[in-house]
Amino acid sequence: MSLSTSELEDLFKLFGDPNVSDTLSNISSVDTMMCATSFDRNALLYSMCVLYTFIFVIGLAANALVLWVNIRAQRDSTPRHETHMYIAHLAVADLCVCATLPVWVSSLAQHGHWPFGEVACKLTHLLFSVNLFGSIFFLACMSVDRYLSVTMRQNNEDRTNRKLIRRGVCVGVWLLALIASLPDTYFLQTVKATHGDTMLCRPVYPEEHPREWMVGVQLSFNLLGFVLPFPIIAVFYLLLAGAFTSSSSYSSSSTVEQERRVSRRVILAYIVVFLGCWGPYHGVLLADSLSQLGLVPLTCSLENVIYVALHLTQCLSLLHCCFNPILYNFINRNYRYDLMKAFIFKYSTRTGLARLIEATNISEAEYSAVALDNPPQI
Repeated sequence: MSLSTSELEDLFKLFGDPNVSDTLSNISSVDTMMCATSFDRNALLYSMCVLYTFIFVIGLAANALVLWVNIRAQRDSTPRHETHMYIAHLAVADLCVCATLPVWVSSLAQHGHWPFGEVACKLTHLLFSVNLFGSIFFLACMSVDRYLSVTMRQNNEDRTNRKLIRRGVCVGVWLLALIASLPDTYFLQTVKATHGDTMLCRPVYPEEHPREWMVGVQLSFNLLGFVLPFPIIAVFYLLLAGAFTSSSSYSSSSTVEQERRVSRRVILAYIVVFLGCWGPYHGVLLADSLSQLGLVPLTCSLENVIYVALHLTQCLSLLHCCFNPILYNFINRNYRYDLMKAFIFKYSTRTGLARLIEATNISEAEYSAVALDNPPQI
């Protein structure tokens, strides 16, 4: 998937060009009619710059913190996080997605101009796309792993085997993400805009069937980025919530029941946030694909709506890089304990803050017991 931000200014100019049918046939769904822009292009550009900058700052800081704390926790002799490996890889993927955003913001600030060359065009997009797919795939893997961790009893040998399986799954996820990113990256080129000396980083599809190629790439992203992973995430987390409900019936402890209730709410948040971030973008992308295939009647007003909606919903989709650290780490009691350890234990001998740890009444033994009693680590 491409951010497509570098096409923005070129399209604005093309709408005012009397000879644009050939050019529009490769980058726009409207090539037989002239449509005047009915929106403030500068407002759209600046809004995207602000949103990407916000996502970059928050996402980079949050995911870097998550990765650092998880690496420290991994050094402990007793593993406590069943999905620790997936969470670490998820943080790396989101971190890399955020790291590419300043490049896109720089291009946006120059009204779509790409000054970095074609190699940087392809590599930046590849880094962005691979990690974006990787982030989505790891979320799906965690939903399956957490359900299996609850429903399947494990001994020490099983835990060792599951760890090896997780490593294999992580390698497979990165390879699948790379394969999914290759088609769109392959077609990326730096081309000169129809007006001025502006250079654009955008896909250029074969001249024979450019529309079909573009629709194929878009539909493949719909399939791999939402149609397949969302049902997996929703189904397995709903099954996990059901497992919590059935298990709570065997316990009369109000504390345990309260923890189960909180876990079910967190599970619902996983599903809602993924749907809220990615659903609008994939819906608009599908509408754009259908309009290009002629399955949806296309008017100038609809073209304007789709174009603006594609870019704004794409910003919304990237907010998942900020939400993931909160949902999968910061609201986790065990993670907060690791975070507290990382900062307070390190400086306790010099600052006397060790008494704060004693005040929490949480010992290592108690912490491990909690982890074993709640294997999914919601």
